[in-house]
Amino acid sequence: MNEGRHLGEDKDIEPAERIRTLFHRLHLDHKLRAADVLQINEHSLQSHESCAEEELIQTFIQKLLMMDYRARYIHVRDPSEQDHTESDSSEDLFDIFNEMSFSNKRTSQSDLIHPMDVQMAVFYCADGFLKQLMVTKLSQCQYALPLLVPDPFTRQIEFPLWTFRQINKSWWIRNTNNEIIRQTQPIYKTQTPMVFFFRFGSVSSSKSQLMNSLINEKHNTFFHRKCTHSSRTRVLMDGVVEIAWFCPSGSYDDKFTDCVAFCNLHGDAGDHEKQLQILTQMSSVNVVLLPRLDRNDRSMIKLQELYKDSKTLICLFSEDDSTIIETRKGKYKIGLKDRNQSDVSEELRRAINASVSERLSTFRLEDVSKHSDIRVDEEDDDDCRRGRAAAQQMVSLLEKKDLTKVKESFLPHQGKLWHQWSQKNRELHRPRGDETEMEISRNKTEMRKIRQQQHTFDISDFMKRFLKQMYTGREIIFFIKWLRILLDEYTSADLSALHHKYDEKWSTVLKLKENHDKPEQLKAEQTELERISEDLQAAPFGLEHIVREIGQIYESCSSVKKNKKDLQMVFSSLPSLAAEMMISGFPLELMDGDAAHVPVIWISAVLDQLIHKLGDQTRVFVLSVLGIQSSGKSTMLNAMFGLQFVMGPGRTTRGAFMQLIRVSDQIKTQIKFDYILVVDTEGLCAPELTGRSTRHHDNELATFVVGLANLTLINIFGENTYEMQDILQIVVQAFMRMKKIRLNPSCVFVHQNVSDITAGQKNMEGRRRLQKTLDAMTKLAAEEEVCDAECFSDVIRFDGQKDVKYFAQLWEGNPPMAPTNPNYCEDIHDLKMTIMTHASKSRGMMLTQLKYHITDLWEALLNEQFLFNFRNSLEISAYRKLETEYSKWSWSLHRAMMETENKLHNKIENGVIHEVEETDLHRELKQTSEEVGKSMSEFFETDRDADILIQWKRTFEIKIKELQENIVRETKKKLNEILQQRELKKKIDAQRRYHENTLYEKSRELKLKLKYKAIDEVTLKKEFDLFWEQWMKKIIRDTPAIRDVDIMRDVRKILSDVYRSVSVDHRRESRDIFTLLNYSEYVVFKNSTRYASRRVKEMFGIHPPENEAQIRSLVSDVDHQSDKMIQSFNISKMGYNISYIYQLIDYIKARLKQHEEGQVKYVFKNEFFMDLVLSVCKRANKMITDQHRLFREANDPVIYVEKKREEYYSIFLKYCH
Repeated sequence: MNEGRHLGEDKDIEPAERIRTLFHRLHLDHKLRAADVLQINEHSLQSHESCAEEELIQTFIQKLLMMDYRARYIHVRDPSEQDHTESDSSEDLFDIFNEMSFSNKRTSQSDLIHPMDVQMAVFYCADGFLKQLMVTKLSQCQYALPLLVPDPFTRQIEFPLWTFRQINKSWWIRNTNNEIIRQTQPIYKTQTPMVFFFRFGSVSSSKSQLMNSLINEKHNTFFHRKCTHSSRTRVLMDGVVEIAWFCPSGSYDDKFTDCVAFCNLHGDAGDHEKQLQILTQMSSVNVVLLPRLDRNDRSMIKLQELYKDSKTLICLFSEDDSTIIETRKGKYKIGLKDRNQSDVSEELRRAINASVSERLSTFRLEDVSKHSDIRVDEEDDDDCRRGRAAAQQMVSLLEKKDLTKVKESFLPHQGKLWHQWSQKNRELHRPRGDETEMEISRNKTEMRKIRQQQHTFDISDFMKRFLKQMYTGREIIFFIKWLRILLDEYTSADLSALHHKYDEKWSTVLKLKENHDKPEQLKAEQTELERISEDLQAAPFGLEHIVREIGQIYESCSSVKKNKKDLQMVFSSLPSLAAEMMISGFPLELMDGDAAHVPVIWISAVLDQLIHKLGDQTRVFVLSVLGIQSSGKSTMLNAMFGLQFVMGPGRTTRGAFMQLIRVSDQIKTQIKFDYILVVDTEGLCAPELTGRSTRHHDNELATFVVGLANLTLINIFGENTYEMQDILQIVVQAFMRMKKIRLNPSCVFVHQNVSDITAGQKNMEGRRRLQKTLDAMTKLAAEEEVCDAECFSDVIRFDGQKDVKYFAQLWEGNPPMAPTNPNYCEDIHDLKMTIMTHASKSRGMMLTQLKYHITDLWEALLNEQFLFNFRNSLEISAYRKLETEYSKWSWSLHRAMMETENKLHNKIENGVIHEVEETDLHRELKQTSEEVGKSMSEFFETDRDADILIQWKRTFEIKIKELQENIVRETKKKLNEILQQRELKKKIDAQRRYHENTLYEKSRELKLKLKYKAIDEVTLKKEFDLFWEQWMKKIIRDTPAIRDVDIMRDVRKILSDVYRSVSVDHRRESRDIFTLLNYSEYVVFKNSTRYASRRVKEMFGIHPPENEAQIRSLVSDVDHQSDKMIQSFNISKMGYNISYIYQLIDYIKARLKQHEEGQVKYVFKNEFFMDLVLSVCKRANKMITDQHRLFREANDPVIYVEKKREEYYSIFLKYCH
């Protein structure tokens, strides 16, 4: 076949008419919009290797959006195929004449639509955004991209520069030290050698096939005649120039050692002089295919010019069989006739390599636009041009600025103050047990001050321009896209350098750790590594940070309830801007990736605007994705829905983002919602995020996105679920604790990059093993939380048979030249159908419900201070065991000190001792302290979870030591205060005569002063009060005050210190256990092997009356015994001691354990212990307070003297009369 001829083409039909016929056959009578093809419709839910001719366009687009390179190989079903199949089923006799002649009626190859005509037809009919998306996806498929495109009717040449703007290429090269260096650049900026292939006349060899052998012999980068479903006619490709890049992997067998561009002019170059002129001028190497040299051929004039030019020229002769000959420097001749293509390819590669290695000239894509007589899409579209100009104005403000300081300078509202406010908000939701209302109020005041400070920040010129453009510009989408492109370009080089510095420094630290002989250098290098890590966190600067700044401007204005002086619009209009962006298809940051906080005020306001714009009945199905960093989450979402979430090494998502995908009207009969809300999240277990509590953050983020979604995709790289399984345990246990939030989560597990994809039995075993693991961890969590869940699906809906997916590896071959694996694309489609099956059974949620759900869920997470610091439920179980032991150790020390205190108090009463020293108390406590130390050592060494517990050993040793020091200090203080008070009372009594004499002197002075006139009562009273006030001041100064007690504060302190695992939320809002009508919510039924309340409740129905009676009797007895215990403390004589509360709590815990181990069919939930302790202590509060008041009255010298006031006044009156 001759590449130059459109075989089968009717010469009588005008080209324009053939193009119109093609468009008619493809049903392309309208503009194709990106917004339309990205919505969920019938076509997006289908995946066919063949389709009817009228479905070609939609099938091609959907496959391309999924990055499936088979989009070029769609088989068109012949309408007669169905008839033929039906004839087979008849009972006619087999007839060779009929059946063979039937084939003549089938579509001839010349009638088939060429695959490249389908691609180019879509390209011509697409709007600017779809063109860009399409070319980006073609690049991901490792296909050649349209570089110069003649208009099908006017033949005006267009350079579609806009379509290249989102493409980045990565490759690896070896430097002079033989180190492999990674390069990532926007392709339109990349400077590379360029090899230009073209032909003169008709040649028998395929130019495109030959080019493929140079770039990737396993993949058809350029479509050629031998590709599947190629046809004899080709309507739209003549004159089109395509471009592709070879990107080396850094290995020794790379065909080229650096990135090289390859351009391919389709059709006879003699017919396309403008394309030939541009490309030969910009190329480093020109490769021409021709049958033979012919001086009479007009094309030979151009060939002669190229031969004389200094650039390399390689002539490939289809009618010559000679091997490579260098006729002069840089000029080669290679024959093609009857030769092995791999030999030709190798000769061609060597010739090209010899030329491009000299780097005499380089090609840059953007420079094509400098040529005259071609149309540049960016310049021709007014909206695109204005959008670029506005974006360039903004980015020009960032020039020559340190990238790590840019956010601080230009986006101040999201900086330190916002981070401080977020931290204060966490503290407010997680108060210490002994934190008073005054301290909480002070925290709220500080938060308001932070908002006021935030409000005083000036809005930068950068932000002012952005807001002005968003409110006044017509080309909003172009502007936003341009801004993203230019910001990526602005940050990419610096970010790449930072990542390289981090990798190098990390390698240095690892080497120093292995040597152990340079500790000072290691410390210095680790400090530098942390600094680079901080720079890596500060450096990213994108559209999400700009929108985040708007959110913080809004929240600060909303908090102080007034507009900013330099805000050119009403602050309440800002959420509308973000809502419009979401409707236009842009993601919105849901969780700030730097502050690890959800800006609830801002998000709620944006959702209110979405409700206003889309209608209050709008429903969404929330789909989230969760996985370890770089496990392919964003890639999966992009392939599934044609999205463009950030992806690729060094370009990971931070925080969580939500994006709306519209559901078309045609399938709303199958599903009951209007949009899918996709939530993409930061990768878990990120190694470079030092300085953050990554475990806490990961667990919190995971719980948030799983709890938020109707369905969560749990993305796992390979088959090892270990890391995700730990995080899921925390998620499950958190859900068990968040009882106030109505949750209905479900999940699908996706195992990425599983090589043996066909091993059905192996996958079945994997599913069974995963189900078993999930159920086991759920039971462990249920036991810890005393919850009635028996299996994982009781907490998060999950079907082990249907909801575990195994994905083929992403690439077909080795990156960077490997295309997406078609099996991966099939797996994507299968997962998409599973999602839609889940969705069809769900009503999703209304936007109003979503708004409140986000708020409630985030509030619940802020209240959860305990779980998120742990790796898994096993760690939590071990820690709770440690808590129980710690309560015993601490009670041992308190009890021993109480005994010492009582003994010393008696000695004080008897006047035996006059001062208490800390050394005395430590001596008294020594034996108990040693016993506690021994018990601790045994516990940490011999417990079956010793390998888990060891991480907390040092912490609890310090904790016990601090407790002991505190007990000794407080006891010394208390006893010495009692001594001081007793001495002062004695002194007051001993000075009675002195004070009487003082009063006598006062009376004499008064009489002299008034010259023995009658003294009225008012004057006497005034004089006495003056004397009394001075005396009392002296006593108060010399007297250590006996403090008032706050029993409930001490109770909360002990519960938060000793029982850290107790929910903050519950401590804050406990119920009075004595007033409850029944206790059914507090118990879980048990059987011989595990908790299984569900089955028992089905048997018993409501809580059995005998159980109610047992519990009520227990509560009553605990209350009665607690009263007796408090009376035995003799507080009126000894004074209040926090150890009494320790003893009371220890007693209640022991009674509950004793009750559960008895003949009962249930165990108590943790909430029962909490509410019983708080209820008993609230009741005992008055008794303890009253007794302490009696102690104070008996021991406080101020009160003692105050009681004698009237007596002294009488003495004064007697002296005065």
